[in-house]
Amino acid sequence: MFKRTLNQLINRIPPSNFPALANCQLRRFISASVENDKFVVVLQSNSQTESSSSSSLAPLKFPSVWLRDNCCCAQCFHPTSKSRKHDWDKFDVNVRVKQLQTNEQTKQLIIDWSDNHRSVYDLEWLQERAFIDARRQEYLHDFYRPKPKHWSGADFDKVTEIFDFHDVINTDEALKKWLEALAIYGVAIIRNSPIEKTVVRQLAERVGFIRRTTYGEEFIVQSKPGAKNVAYLSDPLPLHTDLPYYEYKPSCNILHCMVQSKSVGGSNLLVDAFHIADCMRADYPEDYKILTQTLVDWNDIGSEDDKHFHNIWRAPVICLDNDGNYTRINHSIPQRDSHFSVPLDAVIPWYEAYAKFVRLAREDAHSFKTKPGDVLTFNNIRLLHGRTGYDDTEENVRYIVGAYLDWDIIYSKLRVLKTQAGGF
Repeated sequence: MFKRTLNQLINRIPPSNFPALANCQLRRFISASVENDKFVVVLQSNSQTESSSSSSLAPLKFPSVWLRDNCCCAQCFHPTSKSRKHDWDKFDVNVRVKQLQTNEQTKQLIIDWSDNHRSVYDLEWLQERAFIDARRQEYLHDFYRPKPKHWSGADFDKVTEIFDFHDVINTDEALKKWLEALAIYGVAIIRNSPIEKTVVRQLAERVGFIRRTTYGEEFIVQSKPGAKNVAYLSDPLPLHTDLPYYEYKPSCNILHCMVQSKSVGGSNLLVDAFHIADCMRADYPEDYKILTQTLVDWNDIGSEDDKHFHNIWRAPVICLDNDGNYTRINHSIPQRDSHFSVPLDAVIPWYEAYAKFVRLAREDAHSFKTKPGDVLTFNNIRLLHGRTGYDDTEENVRYIVGAYLDWDIIYSKLRVLKTQAGGF
């Protein structure tokens, strides 16, 4: 990694007041200069004490306005909240460097600014924030949000990591690995949990807190007479994402199996819909484009605990960010509204594209059956899930306790754990 490589080099350099142990011993030199009156360039070199050879590391180039904006002195920055506090109304975006110094002993950059302020920057702090592609990618794909790895149904057993409930509850290392697995592959299984209704809450509160929805905090998935949701039937449950009718959709499912049906059915179905989107983009590019651009009306109408609701959210099946990366998948046949607020000539092409997506997903679905004590956790904005039908009688029941977590909370906890472990 870029940061670790630089730090390893730094750690190999003795303080300047150490005597040279040999002619080949290296010393770290840093220097800085101003470029075009708008940039500060920091140069680092390793030079042998008594040798004609020297080597330089890649220069670090920073916009002057960014450096001034990120001054970490007590006047500009609140160390407890990690927040800048200078008055932006008085901030000069055209600020200039008056004087530039480097300190070899402390490995610091010192700048006197045109607004009569002095800033001091540690070299390691600058390295961590360098405007270099390798460094930015490391930060974005490791610390900010681990980069997802897409998988086909045939690879389910290879990518799905198994964790022990007591390890996740009691050790930060197991907790971190569980959350990393969820972030990268979108699925992980926790085993050996007690047969208690509190398990999903214990896991959620180990990370942060449960996300409440229309259906409460914890919810029970079992066959119920007079069910108000298709999940509460023993019939086959088609592949879907939960709650696509929420603008801010619950991100991660936690499903604790307390009692499993002894009938042939009741198996979980899982599909990495990011992989299905990859297939659509490669094999059906025009249909892929339709599914990324056509807004679909998703809805949910009903009542729970005497509270009536009518949720609607309009979004494509495949949602993308500005860089073309997948951000969210929406799919639920029962939750598509009969209102389809698109031009008439867009309706049939959308149905044809959607049919391909559903077919590919159904063909790629991996089927498996959890057992009592298993907790299935998966990314609800990425994976499609469903269930095969099962026989439900008084002697043969299926009882699942569920809850949701939000990715904001998961990513936050993961960064805290990484920082505590000395990652960033």
